[in-house]
Amino acid sequence: MSNTTFDRRRFLTAAGGGLLASTLLACGTRPADAAEHFAVTKTDPQWRAQLGAAAFDVLRREGTERPYSSPLNGEHRAGTFACKGCAQPLFSSRTKFESGTGWPSFYAPLPRAVAMRQDSTLGMVRTEVHCSRCGGHLGHVFDDGPRPTGKRYCMNGVAMIFRPV
Repeated sequence: MSNTTFDRRRFLTAAGGGLLASTLLACGTRPADAAEHFAVTKTDPQWRAQLGAAAFDVLRREGTERPYSSPLNGEHRAGTFACKGCAQPLFSSRTKFESGTGWPSFYAPLPRAVAMRQDSTLGMVRTEVHCSRCGGHLGHVFDDGPRPTGKRYCMNGVAMIFRPV
């Protein structure tokens, strides 16, 4: 075996390994955001005890519930959808619409109720929506909603509670 073959093989192995590592890192992380501070903070054991496994996974670990699994998807009474983590009102029932996606969808949040950040997990760029009071992950917002905003706030029902009026 010549030195040229060995050097080429070593180079290709190193380049392939570097490409694989950078791809895996890019798919599983989000860009560094400025540290966010929230009015409501708890330890993971406190959140877990308060929320239960499913809500903890979504609100604190940015999980996603199965589509069509939330009773809030079919909730059509007048009222307010609030954060299950801190009870902050998030969405009015007047802005809820049937998106056909299997998750409760809204075209606008209540003023200052949510905050957003870029989410680049799963190899795509989306806008993540979280509660502005406790930082709990709620879902994502997309640009395919109805008038008047054109937005679709696709929320995890397990992350919210409903308060009828």
